[in-house]
Amino acid sequence: MKKLGELLQTADWKTEKHVPLIECPDAVKSGEKFEIKVFVGKEVSHPNTTEHHIRWIQVYFHPADEKAVYQLANCEFTAHGESTQGADKGPAHTDHSATVTAMIKKPGVIHTFSLCNIHGLWEYSKEINVL
Repeated sequence: MKKLGELLQTADWKTEKHVPLIECPDAVKSGEKFEIKVFVGKEVSHPNTTEHHIRWIQVYFHPADEKAVYQLANCEFTAHGESTQGADKGPAHTDHSATVTAMIKKPGVIHTFSLCNIHGLWEYSKEINVL
């Protein structure tokens, strides 16, 4: 039996449409708010259809030299064009991107995960320093 971590997929976000790319400062001031933007399919567009879509993005922070990981956000995308008239005929779609406002006091790593309903779990990480 595989562990969940063995199912995580990674790739270069410039060529792979499933990677949850993180955009945030490389360094922030301790205790000050900053934005973390996460995009799936920034360079290579990911479909957003009833049949093929991103279901959610999760954002975590792992402080340097600590065991614990802290969940910063869980963003669910629940409208993909479904309707009583059939697949992709609906009037609403949610975009698979998110902006999270956070505050940290220690350097560490921001981890993002996304789930494609067809292609599984994807991960991307970025180190962040504290000034």
